[in-house]
Amino acid sequence: MIDATDLPSREHAQPHRKAVLMALLWITLIAGIVFATLNIRAGNRPLAMVEIVMATYSVFLMWAVRRTRHLDRWLLAYSLPFFSAMMFALYVPRSTVSVFGWILLVPILSHLLHGRKLGLAISLFFTGIATAIFLFKFHDSPVYMKPIPLLNMGILTLCILTFSHVYEVSRERSENKLLRLARTDFLTGLANRVMFEEIFEKETHRAQRELTPLSLILLDLDFFKSVNDRYGHEMGDRVLVHVARLIRKRLRLSDLACRFGGEEFAILLPDTHIKQAMTVAEELRTTVAERPLVYDGTTISQTMSLGVAEIGPDGSTLEDLLAFADERLYLAKGKGRNRVAGPQWLDAETISSPNG
Repeated sequence: MIDATDLPSREHAQPHRKAVLMALLWITLIAGIVFATLNIRAGNRPLAMVEIVMATYSVFLMWAVRRTRHLDRWLLAYSLPFFSAMMFALYVPRSTVSVFGWILLVPILSHLLHGRKLGLAISLFFTGIATAIFLFKFHDSPVYMKPIPLLNMGILTLCILTFSHVYEVSRERSENKLLRLARTDFLTGLANRVMFEEIFEKETHRAQRELTPLSLILLDLDFFKSVNDRYGHEMGDRVLVHVARLIRKRLRLSDLACRFGGEEFAILLPDTHIKQAMTVAEELRTTVAERPLVYDGTTISQTMSLGVAEIGPDGSTLEDLLAFADERLYLAKGKGRNRVAGPQWLDAETISSPNG
């Protein structure tokens, strides 16, 4: 079953990374023009040409990034040439040792643009290249190969690399925690309506693209108010958690269960037509009815009524499916509760009768 606590943070980091990239592109454009002008005057034409190319490339990326749906590709399309140009600037004979200070930007920008894993890999790769260039250029220079300055520079680079990585790990964890709270029902751990709507949109597009079925189950616990009235709200909460646990165990990894609120739940079943969904609903009904909650010497039996709908025959939007499923749920309640109701053309009585 799709786990509401297993949330990828990459897509939610995209606006943040896009903003960072746009700022970097403007800085690259302006700095490229300024440094190209200075290097032309200084006679360092190869480096000036690289800076002009990067400035021009930045203008193109500004245009491309505003229109793309694949930001990750453009992040690499910027960072790899940018860091490569930086390595070239370190390598050219006329560059001074102060240029190596720019390498301190690599860990920061890599983690800001690419996250903790890819950012760390890119940081280590280009930092290693810069170290090799430095040793190649200055290995026979007594001025630059003094142990204490080298050690200070090495420790500073390591600190920035470590702090960038630790910050990104902490940021991703905090973001995931906030996303989890925003998309998860605090009591049962199931998805809430926000996440359910997001996944429904994705699965609907996939179903339309691949011509696969998609069904929805809406269920409501029978006479749940009497549980709260008789045993208290704390015990009522335990019943909800118990039912949610039973639902989790029955569903597939591709399914999604959601608590809509109160004692109402919804289940999304990808690659499932209406007859299969009716069977799943009946199995859930039977499981809940046959497995009461036993807690602290108290046994509480619970039943539920369920309505089933399928995308296509019952509409194309979540509102359509919920409307049909809700209508059938109340039809099930009207027929005595503890049963499943589907479309009229299905023999729901045969499939969902408590004694069937």
